[in-house]
Amino acid sequence: MRIVIKVGTATLYQNEKLSSRIDNLVEFLSTLNKKNEIILVSSGAVGAGYTKCKLDKSNISNKQALASIGQPLLMKEYKTRFEKYNQIVAQVLLTAQDFDSRKRTENAKNMIEVLLDNKVIPIINENDAVSIEEIVFGDNDQLSAYVAHYFDADLLVILSDIDGLYDSNPKENPNAKLLKIVTEIDKSLMQTPCNPNDKFATGGIVTKLQAAEFLMQKGKNMFLASGFDLSDVKSFLIEGIHKKGTLFKGTK
Repeated sequence: MRIVIKVGTATLYQNEKLSSRIDNLVEFLSTLNKKNEIILVSSGAVGAGYTKCKLDKSNISNKQALASIGQPLLMKEYKTRFEKYNQIVAQVLLTAQDFDSRKRTENAKNMIEVLLDNKVIPIINENDAVSIEEIVFGDNDQLSAYVAHYFDADLLVILSDIDGLYDSNPKENPNAKLLKIVTEIDKSLMQTPCNPNDKFATGGIVTKLQAAEFLMQKGKNMFLASGFDLSDVKSFLIEGIHKKGTLFKGTK
């Protein structure tokens, strides 16, 4: 099974520092990669850059500079941790234009196939140093959906501070109910104000719903679960038990 795992900035960083959650993520992906093909889409380059250089990220040029500082730092953190499990990883930087060109998309896909054939985990991030499309992609939520579709994945898993889709805002309504399976997305939900918890995150529930809708229209599934506590995604992917988290089922 080919699975794209997307992890957001809010999951990787806490109090402007890299969280220990990255250790749990790496252990989980190393285990998952033994019987599956895993592609990791990781945000966090800007957050990593900020730990070394306190620039105002609301300025696009500053944000691009932070990404250029942070990307090698983030990859070093991943590389060091994956080495504990004898797992090779590769850095892949993409932009929106890579999916606008059939030839560039095919070239990228061929490279990904070689990596997966050799049990290497590609770590994909948007090339923020030369691109401003992250504003559109939404902290890589949209990018991960594109990766899942164009690179022929069976499933996209988004790990976030948002642990699933609820029938109302769980932060405002303590009785909000988790929707475990979604086959159609209410259009009104797409208008929900974007309010990510982490100041370095650009996503929110809307960008995740957009990613889900894109894949559902292509007949593919997406699973949204907590990146803070991996027990739900482990149950779903390893044990085949859907305890929590939301599965968005393709319509084809």
